[in-house]
Amino acid sequence: MATLKSVEDTIMCGRYAITLAPETYREFYGYSEQPNFPPRFNVAPTQPVPIVIDQKGERHFMLGRWGLLPSWVKDPKDFPLVINARGETLETKPTFKAALRRRRCVYLADGFYEWQRHGREKAPFLIRPRSRQPMPLAGLWETYTDASGGEIDTAAIVTTDANGTISGVHDRMPVILSRDDIGAWLDVSDERADVMRLVRPCPDDWLDVTPVSSRVNKVENDDPGLQEPLSAPEVKPVPETKRKAAKPRSSDEDEQGRLF
Repeated sequence: MATLKSVEDTIMCGRYAITLAPETYREFYGYSEQPNFPPRFNVAPTQPVPIVIDQKGERHFMLGRWGLLPSWVKDPKDFPLVINARGETLETKPTFKAALRRRRCVYLADGFYEWQRHGREKAPFLIRPRSRQPMPLAGLWETYTDASGGEIDTAAIVTTDANGTISGVHDRMPVILSRDDIGAWLDVSDERADVMRLVRPCPDDWLDVTPVSSRVNKVENDDPGLQEPLSAPEVKPVPETKRKAAKPRSSDEDEQGRLF
């Protein structure tokens, strides 16, 4: 597996933060487990991430790899790393259809990063709830079983069109659920339930957008300083990267940043 070197290897939503106390998340979501985990200021694809799922009416905390792998994939090395699930394709892409009906989750998060393009340069921004409470990011999850029988839980963040607050930075954003809508998203007991009504931009006044240091571009930087606000965007050149020719893919696969 290739190492993740910079933000240019990812797409929206490609980095986020989990900085609130574990107990804050537990009280907010109401899961029974009592996990203890350190704050993370620069969560990146392929890393283990905490999610919330519903099983028989009870919420549970679970860890999964950020990068969805459907059960039907034969070789992960030949499948793109699916860190985002475009809301417009959830009901039609084989990558997402089963998970949409049976395996929905919420990512534990309290902010995410997005990069505004300036020609061949980018400037990072931190997007957080004005309430500074947990930010429920809608997700999908799957358990992948390899040829030897080993299992790994995997997940992706659902995205939609940007709202007015985000649109000046990027044209996409994660689906951010209201606290009242978390239960409906997690409840997979009725496969006919209309959860697509929840796949929409959140209200503009929910979020703050703040320019932050370009240090967030590097995965190895993971400290509170990444979230210190700047008086103006810090624009940095986008490095030229050489990519290997991609193998042919079927039309069923969502084309996304490939990190394998």
